[in-house]
Amino acid sequence: MVSAGSPYNTFDGPGFPSCHNVSEIYRPKSMDEMVDIVKKVVARDGDKARIRAAGKGHMWYDTMCTDNGTTVLVQTEEVAGIYDFNLPEGATEGSVVIDGGVAFFQLAEYLHERGASVGYTLTNWNISFAGSIAMGAHRSSIREDSMVAAGALALDIIDGQGEIRHIERDFTDDNWLAATTSLGLLGIIARIKLKIYPDTKVYAKQDILEEKDVLDGDIYALIAPYATANLWYWPYKRKFHHRYYDVVDAKKYPQNGFQNTFSVTELEAIAARTLLDSGKYLPTSNMIAEEIFYSQWSEPNFREKTNNTDIKSWPVYGWNYDVLIGGLYPDQKAQWDYNLRAYTLELAFPMTVANQMLKRVRSLFDAELKKAIVMTSTYRSGINIKFGKPFYDFLGQVTYNTSDGADWSKGVIMFDFPSYRPTVGDNKRFNEKFYHNLASTLIKEFPCRPHWTKNSREVFTQSVKNLDPTHLAKFKAVRERFDPKGVYRSVVGEILGLY
Repeated sequence: MVSAGSPYNTFDGPGFPSCHNVSEIYRPKSMDEMVDIVKKVVARDGDKARIRAAGKGHMWYDTMCTDNGTTVLVQTEEVAGIYDFNLPEGATEGSVVIDGGVAFFQLAEYLHERGASVGYTLTNWNISFAGSIAMGAHRSSIREDSMVAAGALALDIIDGQGEIRHIERDFTDDNWLAATTSLGLLGIIARIKLKIYPDTKVYAKQDILEEKDVLDGDIYALIAPYATANLWYWPYKRKFHHRYYDVVDAKKYPQNGFQNTFSVTELEAIAARTLLDSGKYLPTSNMIAEEIFYSQWSEPNFREKTNNTDIKSWPVYGWNYDVLIGGLYPDQKAQWDYNLRAYTLELAFPMTVANQMLKRVRSLFDAELKKAIVMTSTYRSGINIKFGKPFYDFLGQVTYNTSDGADWSKGVIMFDFPSYRPTVGDNKRFNEKFYHNLASTLIKEFPCRPHWTKNSREVFTQSVKNLDPTHLAKFKAVRERFDPKGVYRSVVGEILGLY
């Protein structure tokens, strides 16, 4: 199946391009079809052939493709088989094989029915596994492996000639170290062998912390004891929400909590959009918004899955994926379906500078306050502060032993700053320059690495100086073996000097 399309959009829909110049969109149903498509396009277009894999479009900016020519997209959503489930009774871990288009909620349901889960190497429901591995996606944990690629045991990649390359997990193999955060530059991740584990029930608990207690406290101690944990920062309120999760005995806790991830009612969306649009011009509207969002986020964003009723108090108990990720409530829609959209910035820093980095962020908010400009969070859950256990590869956010001299071996703190994109006027935010200055300051003053789908071209360009040139060179060498003609090139790869 093929159609024409230019441009191709992010999950935010029309008006939000991820790829500007698309000549064709293919929708194969099997790995063999994907192989045939790649071979056909390369034979037809020769040195001008440009191909990118497209999963669920979970990205924010126009960084998916190259501006150099038109691109053929291979949409993987219908290549979604699940095979070879292997978790013997009593085993502590096993494996399953999935096609690259499988999304997290699809595999979660399949595994739960068989008493299994992927543990903590997961991310949001509306993302494909292959896309998550290609872009280095992650959950938030220092204790447990939480980068999606950390759960991979083998990858099948369709290279620039249309051949299938099988790569086994091997940290001495440069092919593996490039493939686990490949940015899609090696080819289409067509099949993945994953670790799986016996399913577990977990609890979710949330506390409110004063800002000073986090900025001056032991951040590592807040996160490391738990299977997964994160912070949400409310700069106007000068408070944090501290949420943490861990395993409980399923027999003792019958509750089946399900987390609301991104869903809202139409009335909520209209009210939020009206208030936040006025915040483009009136900072008082943004102050009111943060007060409201903070109050709402203090309560559990969970329902009882069996009867769809609100859960009113912490802690919340439920099965692994339902509590850690969840999805949309059945009577609601995703916030972007109601024109609630965001700009994003996400940078990762070594845990050894966690307090310094957050204090620097606070100082940038305070610098505006001294000019009588009040800056706030304009997102429903504040500023997300996530964490990562070290996992070695070439381009991942949580890699280590890099040339910057920083100690990344203690783990990583991610500063994930979504901010409302006004629907009025020029779509710029109140005091737009603040956001650009914050990004530039953090990149300039700290060792840091960008998230590969949550940043603009501007941020990627500034961030190159912080990346290990040896890692970039080794990645480039692998890329040249897999895709010597640059069939899968993207603007991000070009910014990184990989072509």
